[in-house]
Amino acid sequence: MSTANGVPPTEAPDWLPAALIGAWDFLAAYPPALALVVLVVGLAQAIIGRMIVLHWGGKLTSGVDSGLDTRLLRIVANVAALIVAYISAVLAIQVLGLSDRVEGVLINVLLSLLILRLVKSGMRAGHVGLEILGRVRDRFNIIEERTLPLFDLMLTLVVIGTAAYALLIVWEIDPTAWLASAGVIGIAIGFAARDTLANLFAGFFIIADAPYKVGDYIVLDGGERGEVTRVGIRSTRLMTRDDVEITVPNSEMANSKIYNESGGRWVKFRIRLKVGVAYGSDAEAVVELLESVAKDHPSVCADPSARVRMRGFGDSSLDFELLCWVNHPSQRGLVSHELYIKVYKELGQAGIEIPFPQRDVWMRGKAED
Repeated sequence: MSTANGVPPTEAPDWLPAALIGAWDFLAAYPPALALVVLVVGLAQAIIGRMIVLHWGGKLTSGVDSGLDTRLLRIVANVAALIVAYISAVLAIQVLGLSDRVEGVLINVLLSLLILRLVKSGMRAGHVGLEILGRVRDRFNIIEERTLPLFDLMLTLVVIGTAAYALLIVWEIDPTAWLASAGVIGIAIGFAARDTLANLFAGFFIIADAPYKVGDYIVLDGGERGEVTRVGIRSTRLMTRDDVEITVPNSEMANSKIYNESGGRWVKFRIRLKVGVAYGSDAEAVVELLESVAKDHPSVCADPSARVRMRGFGDSSLDFELLCWVNHPSQRGLVSHELYIKVYKELGQAGIEIPFPQRDVWMRGKAED
């Protein structure tokens, strides 16, 4: 549509139909009109191409239950349409016959906008791709729900770094000086924000090592107990049983002893109830009574089964311990409460005494003369 110097051609090409020669001559005489036609035709091709990609791609992925493939297909179609629209806009600028400087600035602006838009699409596509890989456990078992934030952050840094470098190249800026300046600034920021960086790196290690995950019940060294609601790059958040959220820096989490009540072979949690009965009570009857109370409770797991152990001879009582499991650590408080009440009632009905500390005091007086 244009010559090498950007001036629109005056003669119609040989392949153009005779019916369109008049329109060509008119548009060639008015470059803005020709640029508008080029832009409109290019945008129409972008829209039609996007529809074709979504249509045929949707048929290819129709047998897949997951919506991730559909999301990825939509991102690809949008990127393809965006590139076609960019090419049409560049061609429209070139047929205007502007000066080389103005034309170069406009094209660089369009290219910069394209790069910024591709950054957003790239991050979205990368996140969807990681989710897809995470579901292929037999090949990519390193990518799973707990490690997704780590890989997502790494991918984001790579995409943003690549886009920044591309923008510098587009505007013909030497990146060497910028990289050197960034290194000096990075050292200064490292000293000024060493605590923040410590939390950042600790967040990487926690996500990769996964000593706990979202939904786990953990107990910290200080005694705080709660459900993990979020594992972020800077901090970990816990929701206590009082509905109070605790935010703990990851650097402290990485250097503390953490009791994960949801860890181990399963999520089930063991409850221990200490029960004391009076001396002279039938020990075997106490064992049977405590076991029956646990088995009759609907929230106590049948597997592993409840068990009772005699722990020793106390100052005023025979000491027993009821051991049973619940399906989740959050049930510990309520089930313990209900079991204690039931045990108290059953012991009373069975005539088994629950002792309390007693002391005999002997008074010695000095005999009178």
